[in-house]
Amino acid sequence: MQRQPIDKSKEPVSIRLFESDFLEFFTHISPLTILALWAPLTALLLYFAARTTPVAVILGAFFLGLFLWTLSEYTLHRFLFHYPAKSEKAQKAFFLFHGVHHRQPQDKTRLVMPFPVSIPLALVFYGLFRLALGALLQAPHWVDPLTAGFMVGYLIYDLTHYATHHFAMRRGYGKYIKRYHMAHHYKDPDTRYGVSSPLWDWVFGTAGE
Repeated sequence: MQRQPIDKSKEPVSIRLFESDFLEFFTHISPLTILALWAPLTALLLYFAARTTPVAVILGAFFLGLFLWTLSEYTLHRFLFHYPAKSEKAQKAFFLFHGVHHRQPQDKTRLVMPFPVSIPLALVFYGLFRLALGALLQAPHWVDPLTAGFMVGYLIYDLTHYATHHFAMRRGYGKYIKRYHMAHHYKDPDTRYGVSSPLWDWVFGTAGE
């Protein structure tokens, strides 16, 4: 990723990304908003699964989805959000996508994934799950609980991300993961891609020093 200058002074005004007020509106989002959308959808998926699927299968699929999210979190952050764009247009696009967060890491309304990004990604992953589990593995009853676990993993990621920037987190795992993520911002943006967990950084050797 092309490194953007990092401002540690907590700029009071968000960088404007679009001239259009309509487009600019969708670049800002509250963590409560993602809960309002994704938590009920997760509950609905589990409800659908519970009508036809044994509890043991639901639990297995749910935790598999949670595990798959941790890998997706790492992969998206490392290879998509920090893509080393070459052209000027691509650099601008990736600045809109993630670079602005590194430019203003304390901006409260740009710490969780906005709907124009999260909803298309959710549809892509759901389609992949239906293809892999429903069509290829002939296990369509796994799709809904696995997707529910994946969504819970996403919520944990986004809410953890918000917390690392705006909550004190002075003890235990919260203190550790806050320091870990702050090192990604203020020490080396090319390491520590895990936000809710350092697991895949350890696996792939990107945990930094």
